[in-house]
Amino acid sequence: MISSVLPTYNRAPLSFVKGEGSWLIEADGRRFLDMGAGIAVNTLGHANPDLAQVLKDQADTLWHVSNLYKIPAQQNLADRLVDSTFADTCFFTNSGTETAELAIKMARKYWYDKGHPEKFEIVSFDGCFHGRSTAAIAASEADKMTKGFGPLMPGFVHLPFGDLDALKAAITPNTAAILVEPIQGEGGIRALPDNMLKDMRALCDAQDVLLVLDEVQCGVARTGKLFAHEWAGITPDIMMIAKGIGGGFPLGAVLATEDAASGMVAGTHGSTYGGNPLGCAVGLKVMEIVSDPAFMAEVNRKAALLNQKLEGLIASHPDVFEAVRGQGLMVGLKCKIAPIDMVNAAYAQNLLTVPAADNVLRLLPPLNISDEDIAEAVKRLDAAASSL
Repeated sequence: MISSVLPTYNRAPLSFVKGEGSWLIEADGRRFLDMGAGIAVNTLGHANPDLAQVLKDQADTLWHVSNLYKIPAQQNLADRLVDSTFADTCFFTNSGTETAELAIKMARKYWYDKGHPEKFEIVSFDGCFHGRSTAAIAASEADKMTKGFGPLMPGFVHLPFGDLDALKAAITPNTAAILVEPIQGEGGIRALPDNMLKDMRALCDAQDVLLVLDEVQCGVARTGKLFAHEWAGITPDIMMIAKGIGGGFPLGAVLATEDAASGMVAGTHGSTYGGNPLGCAVGLKVMEIVSDPAFMAEVNRKAALLNQKLEGLIASHPDVFEAVRGQGLMVGLKCKIAPIDMVNAAYAQNLLTVPAADNVLRLLPPLNISDEDIAEAVKRLDAAASSL
């Protein structure tokens, strides 16, 4: 008999009932150190008092009015994001998948309104993950996400990850945009080199193509800068964010330049819940905290500490691990065994991690994790690796 919850996940036999910072408490009382943070979502840990307070204050005032009206909390967060980024405007969603839908629509509508309806193709890359909607899986083309769901939405061109020559050859008069994650999350914490992002930006400028960055997982201070593309010193035309921006509350946004967003006029897109007062109140508090240069400096310091300890872990277990990759607190441990085996071994040590493609174990802790919890996490990884 089918479960009342649609069985689309192979869920671990764990039921968490409470969270405290970097820790989760199971229903039976066991405490688990969370190095996954809800897959890079709990930016400031579990039950963060600052986020809880702004959510309570907003809940006591106003929950929902719809986008038929102006929403002060939404305007405040939009202003903060525009002031902090390349963008001139943004549209709020409830999830990363929804941002992919709008980003694709925005890119295609841009060229249609410019008198070039033939420019509709979106270039994406092997190993990418942009969500599970029909457009997002077409952008991925991965068999595990597309099998059985055809016919797929047309208009996507798939290239090897990081292959600039292939990208140059693939640009045609039909190319509307390049869609890419600066650091692939599900794809195995694979980062594009800074020079590759710079070359992509230059190619887009030269060939009249929009650059769309998916920073759903790598954005919002996760890499030690507010957004990952800042390391390369470039800016996109359109950017997708979600996960960390809500600190655990469902929230996402598409940010864009005025030019790139010019086709999205009244009636071209909408959302019933997107940008609701609750989500935007929390998102504004997240932005206030993570935008502080002192906070960002701590993310980078903690990232260096974690990487140092992980290099020691690799040296101690050369039969289990081979390399550490990533940026900031978006870290991948390249494994010589199936990463799910490490995930399960970590469960036995009351430690939560996240598997990824390319034989990688993801470590995506809260950005305010303590030094003591970093040390404890590596100690438990060591014990898990020893058990294998």
